[in-house]
Amino acid sequence: MSTLSEIGTWVHDNLPALIAEEQVPAASVGILVDGEVFTTAAGILNKNTGVEADTDSVFQIGSITKTWTATLVMQLVDDGLLDLDAPVRDTVPAFAIADDAAAGAITTRQLLSHVGGFEGDLFIDTGVGDDAVEKYLAAIADAPQLFAPGERFSYNNAAFVVLGRVIEVLRGKPFDAVLHERLAAPLGLTHVATDAAQAIRFRAALGHVDAEDGGEPVPAPVWSLVRSNAPAGSMLAMTARDLLGFARMHIDGGVAADGTRVLSAESVRAMQQPQVVLPDLGLMGDSWGLGWEIFDWEGGPVIGHDGGTIGQTSFLRIVPEAGVAVVILTNGGTPVRLYGTLMTRILSAVAGVTVPALPTPPADPVQVDLDRVLGTYSSSVADSTVRQDAEGRIWLERTMKGVFAEFDPAPKPTELVGLSPDVLIPLEPQSGMHLPHAFIGDDGSGRALYLHTGRADRRVSA
Repeated sequence: MSTLSEIGTWVHDNLPALIAEEQVPAASVGILVDGEVFTTAAGILNKNTGVEADTDSVFQIGSITKTWTATLVMQLVDDGLLDLDAPVRDTVPAFAIADDAAAGAITTRQLLSHVGGFEGDLFIDTGVGDDAVEKYLAAIADAPQLFAPGERFSYNNAAFVVLGRVIEVLRGKPFDAVLHERLAAPLGLTHVATDAAQAIRFRAALGHVDAEDGGEPVPAPVWSLVRSNAPAGSMLAMTARDLLGFARMHIDGGVAADGTRVLSAESVRAMQQPQVVLPDLGLMGDSWGLGWEIFDWEGGPVIGHDGGTIGQTSFLRIVPEAGVAVVILTNGGTPVRLYGTLMTRILSAVAGVTVPALPTPPADPVQVDLDRVLGTYSSSVADSTVRQDAEGRIWLERTMKGVFAEFDPAPKPTELVGLSPDVLIPLEPQSGMHLPHAFIGDDGSGRALYLHTGRADRRVSA
C-alpha cells in the first residue's frame, strides 16, 4: 500500500484536472491515516466572486451532519439522560404525526436508523430564530405514516430534526449551540459554521447548479436550505480537516486528538452496529447503524455518510480498523464521478479497501414484471409515474413539489431498464450516477407498494 505522502501527492497533482473534467467548480479533499492528516483543495468557491478554494475553505457537509446529530444523541445516552428504546414522546411530548399510535410508539433508535416509517422529506421554513427546530415539530403533525415503525428502511430527514429537538430539550439549548459546545469545541475544530452568518467569517463555498442551457454549472440562488432542518444537514459547513477531526474521534473510540473523552467507547461501537439491511441502492450502504451507513466492502468494514444541499455534495468514508478516513467536499458539477475516481484510488492505496463500482445499465436488460412496477408513487418531494410507451420502453416522469419545484418543477422523463427482476435503472446518468429504483412490498394485488430510491415512495395509483 502507498504511504500518505504518496497518495497525497497524486491527489494534489491530479485534483485540478479531475474537477475540470467533472465540471466541479471546487473540491477539498482530506485523508487521515493513523493520526496523520493530508489536505488539498482546488478550483473556484463561488463563480460570482472568483475566490479560489484552499484547505481552510468551508463547504457544507449536508447530511453528514446526521452523524454529528447521532453523536450528540449518544452523548445523552452516556450521560444517563436518554433511553434509545423508550418512546420519543417520553422526552418530547409534542412529537406528533398523522398516525398518533405510531407517534406514541416510535423510539429514538428507530429515528437514528431511518425506520420510523413516516414521510421524511419535509423541508419546512419555520424561520431563522433559535426556536426553528421546536416550531418544526408542529409543522409535521400531519406527516403521513408510510409503514409501521421498524418495518423497513426509508431515509428520513424529518426524523433527524426530531432528534435535534430531543437534544435541545435535554440540553436546554438550541441545537447549534449544543453542537459547538459538545463537539466542535472539545474536538478542537476551528472552521465550523452552523449558519451563513458564521460561514461568512471563512472562505465559504457556494453551491452551483445545472445551467438551463446545459452548460457549465452556475451559482445557486441561495446558500443553504432552511434552519429548521439543521439537525438533518441543511446548513453545517466546515473544512475537510475539521471533518477528519470528527472522524478521528470515532476511529479512536470516542477520544479527541488531545485525549479529551467526547463519547464513550460503548456508544462508538453501538453506532457502528447494523440496525437494518438496505435494498440495493447503489451509493448507499449495505446496512444502517445508529447514524452511520455501513458498507460491506472487501477490506472493510467501512462506515460513512454522504451529504447534498443546494449545489454542494460531500462524502465521508472511514475504515475504523485501519485508522483511515477520507473526506471529499464539492460545490457542483458531477461529484459522484469525482468521488468514484478519488475514493477508489485513495482507499485502495492507504487501507487496502476495494470500493465497488457503482451500478450501470446492463447490456442485456433484465425483464421485469410490468404489472408490478407501472403506476404512480408519491412523496412530499415528487409524484413519480412509471409508464410504458407504445414501443415498450419504460419511462419515469416526475413532478416536483415544495422547495424542489422551485429549481426544476418538471424534470425531463428518464428511460429505465431492468437491472434485476425488481429493480429498474436509468439509461442515462443523473448527477454522475445511475440510481437504482427498487420496487418493493405488495399492495395486495401483486403490485409493488413502494418505489424505493433510498426513500420509500408509496403507490397512489395503478
